[in-house]
This record gives sequence, structure tokens and C-alpha cells, in this order.
Amino acid sequence: MKANIDTVIVGSRVILVPYRSEHVPRYHEWMLDEELRALTASEPLTLEEEYEMQGKWQFDEDKLTFIILSRQPVNTDPENGPGLPIEISELGRLLPTDEQLTKLPMIGDVNIFLSGVPLHLRQGDAPSIAPTSPDETNTEDEDDFYAEVEIMIAEPSFRRKGLAIEALQLMLGYATGQPHAFSVTQPTSNDPPLTSLPHRHTFEDSPMKIPPQCLLTRISDTNVASIRLFEKLGFQVTKRVEVFNELEMRYRRTLHRGPADIPS
Repeated sequence: MKANIDTVIVGSRVILVPYRSEHVPRYHEWMLDEELRALTASEPLTLEEEYEMQGKWQFDEDKLTFIILSRQPVNTDPENGPGLPIEISELGRLLPTDEQLTKLPMIGDVNIFLSGVPLHLRQGDAPSIAPTSPDETNTEDEDDFYAEVEIMIAEPSFRRKGLAIEALQLMLGYATGQPHAFSVTQPTSNDPPLTSLPHRHTFEDSPMKIPPQCLLTRISDTNVASIRLFEKLGFQVTKRVEVFNELEMRYRRTLHRGPADIPS
């Protein structure tokens, strides 16, 4: 998507960068894995076709894609645990071409696929928060527009480390302009420390302002870990599609009116 072509979103443990041509070879390796293709409902492509797809996605207006980079070193000491996150300079605005980013391992991707036109764009107005509760949501408007969220941590050694939830917090905060809406209010004792606020370098405002209540995800009904992941961020099961053994989850957290907490 053109909107995020130069956007880098920096979190405490992951960094989101736009999907660029230099990412294609590794992404293609991931998609050779039959299990990953099944989980992402992807068809096998040749490397040339992957390059064509990347070029198309970069300019499509209905697909927002970020590659997830980990700030943790690839090699860690098994006795002392994972190393400290790789430091990123706080001087100036990071660009996807920044040399600092080449040191970070590519571990997955996070996407939003848009269907239809948001109500606030049809009306020529972008409200800061609307609506604030599920009761205010118009079902017809939901059907006219929705934004489907997907995430994949492709590298097995980076799974179950709390990186997926931070990547989603950053992506959803950017897409909606409301980072506070995706805070984890009730973490368990086993969860690593999390933050709902992106790094100050990331973005000054959202170019999209997707209403949070228009967010949905579709997950296999046996994928308990992903279901719990989205529940922590305010999603609830709203539909069961028995023929596909799939659940549809929509954002249903009640939001409190107030200024968005995007850093200035």
C-alpha cells in the first residue's frame, strides 16, 4: 500500500517495515513450507511470482502489509536467556532503507485487507473515536466495510515469545490511529511485559483511521493460541463457519472517549 511505503513502526521488541523486494527471497522460503501455506491459505508460487506479488501489494490500496523484524539477536545464550534488544538510534526518522534495520532478523508479517469503503470516508469525515461500544455499531455498515487482520510468525524460534501481540498492537494502532484501544488490560503472570504505545519515531498520525469496530479476523477453530491472542486485544467471536471449521472474531472492546495517545 502506498500509505505505508516509507513507514517504519518501532516497538520495544519488534519493528514493522513495509514489504520490499529484498524481503522476497526469505518470504518465498517461508511459503515453501506446506504447514505455513495451510495456516495462511496461500497457494505455492515461484520466486518470480513472489516478486510480482510483492510489487503489486506495494501499490494496492486495499492491502496494508508490514514485515516483522525482531529486535532480539538471532543467537542467544541458552544459559542466560535471550540477549538485550538491539539498540536503534533515536536520532531522526527511520526509513525502510536504514542500515540499522539490516541487522535485524525477519520473522513474519502482519496484514490488513480492506473490503469496501469506511463509513467516515463515505461521509467525508474522519472521527477520532466512533463508535465507542458494540451497541453503537451499525451492522449494515460493518457488512459494507471491514478490515481483515492476519499475522504470521514464520520463524519457529521466535514463536511464543510475545512478539505477535506487540506486532499486532503496533499495526492496529497505526491503522486506526488509536493505539490505546489495543492495550492488554489483563495479562497473565506468564506474559512478558508489553506496551500499547509505539516508539515516538513510528508515525505522527494514521493515514487510514480505520474504525476499530470494523476490524475482524478469521481463525481456525482449533487454533487456540491465536484465538486467545486476539481476545487479549479486544476481539470476540461473532460467527462460526462450520463448513470451514473457522471462527470470525471482531473488535468489541468498549472505548473511552478521549484524545488518542499517539506520540507527537
